[in-house]
Amino acid sequence: MSSSDMKIITVIGSGLIGRSWAMVFVSGGHSVKIYDNQPGASAKAVAEIRKQLQELQEAKMLRGQLTATQQLALLSGHDELAEALQGAFFVQECVFEQLQVKQDVFRDIERLVGEDVVLSSSTSCLVPSKVFSTVQNRSRCLVSHPVNPPYYVRLVELVPHPDTAAAVMDAAYSLMTTVGQAPVRLNKEVDGFALNRVQAAVIAESWRLVQDGVLSVKDIDLVMSEGLGMRYAFIGPMETMHLNAPDGLEDYMKRYGEGIRRMLTSFGPVPDFSGTEGAQRIVDEMSQLIPSERQHLSARVARRDQLLMGLAKLKQEKLL
Repeated sequence: MSSSDMKIITVIGSGLIGRSWAMVFVSGGHSVKIYDNQPGASAKAVAEIRKQLQELQEAKMLRGQLTATQQLALLSGHDELAEALQGAFFVQECVFEQLQVKQDVFRDIERLVGEDVVLSSSTSCLVPSKVFSTVQNRSRCLVSHPVNPPYYVRLVELVPHPDTAAAVMDAAYSLMTTVGQAPVRLNKEVDGFALNRVQAAVIAESWRLVQDGVLSVKDIDLVMSEGLGMRYAFIGPMETMHLNAPDGLEDYMKRYGEGIRRMLTSFGPVPDFSGTEGAQRIVDEMSQLIPSERQHLSARVARRDQLLMGLAKLKQEKLL
């Protein structure tokens, strides 16, 4: 496939993740067709993206080498699937996190595209072997799992189907890199992929510590935001250990490995996250800090995105 053929990307679904992917891809100079089966939804998505790109340009946070106007010229909305798929070399699915819905979408897509078109899912918790079970040619299928919001948090987990061709993984890795994302390759599928498994471990122990009365909801969040998170925004847990002993990782484990093992054996069972008195106490405590009404949550989401925008800018400046 020539470079001139590798310009059009189709995004299936015009929700938050679909719009975010579209913004990422146009920032890299790709033509993007957004498809949604709800009439008018893709046009609304284009209008929302126009507003966001203009705001990002004003804030000097627009990604890529093109202006907002130039990026918008690469974007189009479509209500017809066949029209949206015409000419695409890569399809990024972003529909509801329901297995049957995703399977039906990929079955429809396969009928309308050539054998060399890469089929990618944004699923956050469904393994590729299930998502692509209705696809005949599964060698061109993979999961490209973003982190919300993808425009500011650049990690993408590339997860292969057992039949995925190595060349397809390479192509997806190259695409994600060229549009400014930070892809990681999983060598095989696993429930939750990597990010959600690590996140689940943090969630479980945080929940247990609050539930057992060790500390408050507010303070466990500070443990991350003012402690671990300060390091992890720039280096991961493996490098953190490697740097925290005079002679690196092996030295670190000689010094602290037994203590880590002792702590791990003290961890309790998987918590009940709902339906218990203890779980309700945690929910109530969180709601006292940030009320659960939508206007309060929306304000905090906007604050989160502003902070992530600033962090992304800082990382870009410091890591160049």
